[in-house]
Amino acid sequence: MAESMRIGITFDLREDYAREGYDEEQTAEFDHVDTILAIDSALHSLGHETDRIGHARVLAKRLVDGDRWDLIFNIAEGMHGFGRQALVPALLDTYRVPYTFSDPLALAVTLHKAAAKRIVRDQGLCTADFSVVEALADVQHVTLPFPLFIKPIAEGTSKGISATSKVGNRIELMRGCERLLTRHCQPVLVERYLPGREFTVGILGTGSASTVLGVMEVVLRAGAEPEIYSYENKKHFEERVEARLAVDADGLAAADLALSAWKGLGCRDAGRIDVRCDVDGKVNFLEANPLAGLHPKDSDLPLLARLKGLPYRALIESIIASALSRVAKSVA
Repeated sequence: MAESMRIGITFDLREDYAREGYDEEQTAEFDHVDTILAIDSALHSLGHETDRIGHARVLAKRLVDGDRWDLIFNIAEGMHGFGRQALVPALLDTYRVPYTFSDPLALAVTLHKAAAKRIVRDQGLCTADFSVVEALADVQHVTLPFPLFIKPIAEGTSKGISATSKVGNRIELMRGCERLLTRHCQPVLVERYLPGREFTVGILGTGSASTVLGVMEVVLRAGAEPEIYSYENKKHFEERVEARLAVDADGLAAADLALSAWKGLGCRDAGRIDVRCDVDGKVNFLEANPLAGLHPKDSDLPLLARLKGLPYRALIESIIASALSRVAKSVA
């Protein structure tokens, strides 16, 4: 166990933004207070003192006022722009305060799904062919074969993904892109639809020290929106989704691809890589989640840890240990 530290926790709370008038979908990536309490409790049980700081604006004021911490446990998602997840780490880098999870570059790159796919593709890893629609007129330049899959280019928690995300012709593509451009005010990622099995791969560690925690298959139950791990399916996870460990050949292939993508994207400490099989059964990179949800019951990473026999407290401990290892190397 690490020596006792003063650890600040940075986060965006759904309740705070709801009071400002944001709706349920707009705040879907943010945490409920029970997640913060669970992290706080785990850190206390590991012998640390905690300070629940909150979002980037609170952090900025406290840094300017001279507050410092031994480590920040950062799960702040941010609200606006492609750099929103990078804001807290950038502030902390400015004041030389160490923190958990990925740095500003990795967080900005992975939030922008097309940028992440380009990096992964340059690594020689499989990812579905894609186009980016920044304005409705760009749809005419999409030459990929149908069916296609559309989603906002920089959202998480399956925001913007629904039963209409799979499109079978140009009219559906036009309507879908118009809807997403209007609703989410950002470009649309248009990909070849992957009809095969879907997995999420948990990763622990950084760089050469990274390891696969496990591979979990996402299986949609009867009554779920078919074929797609949509926002509504994720929202009603317990009723609509069965999560099971995948240890067969596809699961091993998913683990190999995910670990390579994790290292290539520069992700740190812990998170998830989502992958899906194409029509030939080959595993393809979907997206990276370097700030994975940490609700002890509902989030995929803690769920995967439980399936692998790793308790929540031990998961938090491994994240702290990875961050401290990085910090020690940076000052050596």
